[in-house]
Amino acid sequence: VQLQASGGGPVQTGGSLRLSCAATGGSFSSYGVGWFRQAPGKEREFVAAVSQYGGSTMYAESVKGRFTISRDNAKNTVYLQMSGMKTEDSAAYYCAVTRTRLARNSALYDYWGQGTQVTVSS
Repeated sequence: VQLQASGGGPVQTGGSLRLSCAATGGSFSSYGVGWFRQAPGKEREFVAAVSQYGGSTMYAESVKGRFTISRDNAKNTVYLQMSGMKTEDSAAYYCAVTRTRLARNSALYDYWGQGTQVTVSS
């Protein structure tokens, strides 16, 4: 499975941004999908995950209520809608797929896309 993340860019605090993760080359609906992020000098951290058919989601506490993960299996794409953004949301955002239903642990993810940079400024 190949993953292509897009949609990053600059945004002001309180603003919104939608990231997309497009998959090719595999049975997309057989995978759970997660978003992770990594800021300079920090470890990669879990952001959100969605189950194979979108029926279940999971979020990091730091983004709960502000970010929404969703997927469109007909388009082989997962979205991360981000709103009420904060400067601490600035990071490179990565999408990844897992054969488990939902997972916070990055070690459970099998394929990763390249990052898309999000920069939040005040």
